[in-house]
Amino acid sequence: MSARPGVVEIYTDGACKGNPGVGGWGALLTYGERQRELFGGEPMTTNNRMELTAVIRALEALKRPTRVRLHTDSSYVQQGITRWIHDWKKRGWKTAGKRPVKNEDLWRRLAELTEQHEIEWIWVRGHAGDPGNEAADRLANRGVQSVLAHCE
Repeated sequence: MSARPGVVEIYTDGACKGNPGVGGWGALLTYGERQRELFGGEPMTTNNRMELTAVIRALEALKRPTRVRLHTDSSYVQQGITRWIHDWKKRGWKTAGKRPVKNEDLWRRLAELTEQHEIEWIWVRGHAGDPGNEAADRLANRGVQSVLAHCE
């Protein structure tokens, strides 16, 4: 997790026990020597919703327009925000097959947030030893555990 001057490094991850099922999201934000951990969960959700939620909550935590390097192991999030979203918007939030875009509510919120920040989107291989990704994975699982603890 190399620090770059003036850049917030963000690692995000989502987790789901069953799909759909109990889900969690986690985000690690690093700026210089400072770190902030965020996590949460939902009782009935999907992995893709948790991946998107992690990114959204991390970007919402930024107090002003910021340069960001956002690391995700979700190709769904990385491809969706850098490639697919432009065509979804042109087609009125429909896929190429003319079906409604899944998770449209989250994609719309993410689109709003991306207009506030300068973001470099970086895909990382999950569970491959990347320290930031591993930390985000642990946070996402804490999110799952926080939901399960309330269900007992």
